[in-house]
Amino acid sequence: MYIAREASKVWRKVTAEISVELQLLREKWGLLLAGLIFQYIHGLAARGVHYLHRPGPLLQDLGFMALPELGQDKGYLSESIFSSIFLSFVLWTFHPFIYHSKRFYTVLIWRRVLAFLVASQFLRIITFYSTQLPGPNYHCREGSELATLPPPNSVLEVLLINFPRGVLFGCGDLIFSSHMIFTLVFVRTYHKYGSKRFIKFLAWFMAIIQSLLIIASRKHYSVDVVVAWYTVNLVVFFVDNKLPEMPDRTNGVPLLPLSTKEKEMRLKEEKDSKLKDEFHKLLNGNHGDPTDRRQRAQMNGRQHDEDINHALTDAATANGT
Repeated sequence: MYIAREASKVWRKVTAEISVELQLLREKWGLLLAGLIFQYIHGLAARGVHYLHRPGPLLQDLGFMALPELGQDKGYLSESIFSSIFLSFVLWTFHPFIYHSKRFYTVLIWRRVLAFLVASQFLRIITFYSTQLPGPNYHCREGSELATLPPPNSVLEVLLINFPRGVLFGCGDLIFSSHMIFTLVFVRTYHKYGSKRFIKFLAWFMAIIQSLLIIASRKHYSVDVVVAWYTVNLVVFFVDNKLPEMPDRTNGVPLLPLSTKEKEMRLKEEKDSKLKDEFHKLLNGNHGDPTDRRQRAQMNGRQHDEDINHALTDAATANGT
């Protein structure tokens, strides 16, 4: 019975949140759709630059000198950290559907995140098309069959981007790291809207570790990671200042019109709150408005004077008789 009762409460929270988020989605769907479409455009651009990539000797890199090479068999380490950050952030953005305490609306926070991603990815596309560097990753080096792509046989071959193999084994899209774009956007967003200080510290720590693992795995040059760190942070800073601030749900003020049931509950809560305030005022002896108290004092004074006059008149009449 306890499990069934709690499950019904969770289900009511989920359905109520879905109705609110759907109303927001009807209003903001255009910008969200544009952000999702640009993710495909970014993947298409990364696929296109692979046709231009030419393998060559590794460039001199300070990070390669400082960090030992992990090897091709340990390339999963950086991907594991990235996957954990990515999945954790996605789940966190949907926590208002279940948890009672909420600080934001899921639709609005993803609208903001996609704006950060699009701005950063747009700069990234311009950068890696400007100059093609020889890829340091193992499948991008000289002698690898995946280092260069033959000319496409059709436009459809380019548009399909050979997902997911074309994304995992791309070459030429180096400056700056796409993994670091997603990581830094997610970490900065949680730093602003998250509530757990320890998780904020852990997120930044994982971002640093991922940066080092990307270089040690030879997936990117150090410049790709360094440029990502200051570019993404600056992009998020400026775009965030241009966007309207999201409403804070912790203050209890609804963003959308309430349903009839929600209105009744809110009116009842306001009425109970007013009754409590009146009760406390009565206990403290300062009930009501000061003007009303002055008027009542004047009326009580007039009534007192009238009572005295009546008493004097009665006494004079008694003496006369």
